[in-house]
Amino acid sequence: MTRVILFNKPFDVLSQFTDKGLEGTTRRTLSDFIDVPKVYPAGRLDRDSEGLMVLTDDGKLQARISDPRHKMAKTYWVQVEGTPNDQALNALRKGVDLKDGKTKPAQAKRIDAPANLWPRTPPIRVRKSVPDCWIELTIREGRNRQVRRMTAAVGHPTLRLIRARIGDWSLNDLETGTWRDAPTPNK
Repeated sequence: MTRVILFNKPFDVLSQFTDKGLEGTTRRTLSDFIDVPKVYPAGRLDRDSEGLMVLTDDGKLQARISDPRHKMAKTYWVQVEGTPNDQALNALRKGVDLKDGKTKPAQAKRIDAPANLWPRTPPIRVRKSVPDCWIELTIREGRNRQVRRMTAAVGHPTLRLIRARIGDWSLNDLETGTWRDAPTPNK
């Protein structure tokens, strides 16, 4: 029986079970939160990003979730510096030019701050002279630090990044640092 786990990864946690960094480091990993044998992350989430991760014991499902060829949608809540205008949002919707090529079109819209959002430790840097805004961004590819690079390319650097949804799975009320079993998708 396939097992699928949804995990709300906190800020400053590696999206792997072991830390292969410098000897003597004490970075937190998935093993600090999940003690389930033989499940592995389907994709990555940067150490400085938060939110939904899917873990499974099914290699084919893991590949289907993480491989961009399958175009599984991933939705992010992004707190950005400044307030993106329609031109910036349209650029995200059409795809933006990055050093490694143009991104595929994304869905992008301004949103209110997500409800019931947990505090981040440490908090984001706040500049009194520069407003911030939340956007919801859905992409179907997964380049290295792609969302952060996309928002920076349209003039709105990312302050906080939370993955809210992967395919049909979503955070819902899953608290940061906790996990739950999820239904297995139809194959």
